[in-house]
Order: sequence, then structure tokens, then C-alpha cells
Amino acid sequence: MTVLGIYQRGTSPVHRLPAGLKLLGLGALIVLMSVLVTTPARLGIAALVVVALWALARIGPRTAIAQLRPVLWVVVFIFGFQLLFTDWQRALVVCGILLLSVALAAVVTATTRTTDMLDALTTAMRPLARIGVPVDQVALALALAIRSIPLMVETVRQVDEARRARGLRFSPRIVVAPVVVSALRTADGFAEALIARGLD
Repeated sequence: MTVLGIYQRGTSPVHRLPAGLKLLGLGALIVLMSVLVTTPARLGIAALVVVALWALARIGPRTAIAQLRPVLWVVVFIFGFQLLFTDWQRALVVCGILLLSVALAAVVTATTRTTDMLDALTTAMRPLARIGVPVDQVALALALAIRSIPLMVETVRQVDEARRARGLRFSPRIVVAPVVVSALRTADGFAEALIARGLD
């Protein structure tokens, strides 16, 4: 398991593709969907393509559902917002593209190790070092950001379990405040560790 999504070992054609190529393909497909998918019919075709990619990667539907579940409430909110200012077809297309983009990203994270993605991004940024961009520091920042994701997810889970154990209702003060405090403490811990290693 990686810290981004659920990495599943495999020998599928998608698994064997280089990480950099998969990241470029992800970006290209999302751009193409944003430009070309303008009707529900085209959205259906795009959905079939994404399902085919999942099948090619030999990843089951449970993984797909697990990847999409966290963004469903955001999609519902955007759908309602779109209905207020456009029509149901436009709302369906916008939300469909969003879900398909997340599904495509899930294909990449499920078939690519996080370290491979970081290596590909670092390699791609190497030419920027000639103009003074601190590539190694940027790569380190990306690695730390990725590492913090599971920590925050675990913190949210622990806070929510504590809330339920005490029979308390959800509220920003009860849930959000402890998560923010924990995030700040985690950031302080990262900073102290970096300073101790001479990376101030």
C-alpha cells in the first residue's frame, strides 16, 4: 500500500508502464475530457474508456468505489450548485468529468509506487535547476506532503472515533479543532527533524 491511494502489485500492461508516462497520460486524458466531453452521451463514452483502463489494470470494482467514495459529497454539492445556475445536463457533465478524473488518478496510484512517481517528478524538474529552482528541496517538500496525507487521515479517524465514543454530535469545534492542532504539531515535528539534519 502506498500513501496515495492503494497500490496493488501486478503485472498488467498498466503496471509495466513508466511512472512518468502514466502521469503525462493522466494529465492529457483529463485535459481531453475537459475539452471534448460536452454532452451526456460523450460522458458515457469517456466512462467506458475509464472502465476499460481499470479492467486493463486488473483492478477490482471495490478499489474503484473506495477511491471515489471520499469525493462523492463534493460531487453532490457541485451538482446542486450547477443545477442552480445551469441545467441538469451541464451539471451531469461537470460532475461526471470530476468523478472520471478521480478514477483516472486512482488507476495511476493503484498501479504506481509513490516513490516511482516522486522519482519521475524529480527527473522532470531537473532542467529547472539551471534557472535556480531548488529541485531537491521541492522533491523533499512533495515527499513530506505525501507522507502527511495518511497521518491526517488517521488523525481524523481517531478524532471521529473519540467523538462517537463520547456520544457527541459532529461539530467544527469537536472535530476540526483537534485535527488542526494535530496537523500543526505534526508540522512542528517535521520542521524539527529537518533542522536536526541541517535542512533548515
